[in-house]
Amino acid sequence: MDLKQLQYFVVCAQTGSFSDAAKVLYSTQPSVSKVVKALEDALGMQLFERLPRGIRLTVQGQTFLLRNGYPLP
Repeated sequence: MDLKQLQYFVVCAQTGSFSDAAKVLYSTQPSVSKVVKALEDALGMQLFERLPRGIRLTVQGQTFLLRNGYPLP
């Protein structure tokens, strides 16, 4: 895990959307999605549920967010 992955994860959790996170991060949606997927692969767990309209933290994602010192959105 690197700082970029953590930053992208936190912004995605806060916005509830890869597209909205990309706007905040001055990036693209595919890039944000790729970074978050790499983090999930490195951790061996799914952090977000992919929904038709956005994303939602899984229980593991909520725990990971809290353990890194961030409040739940």
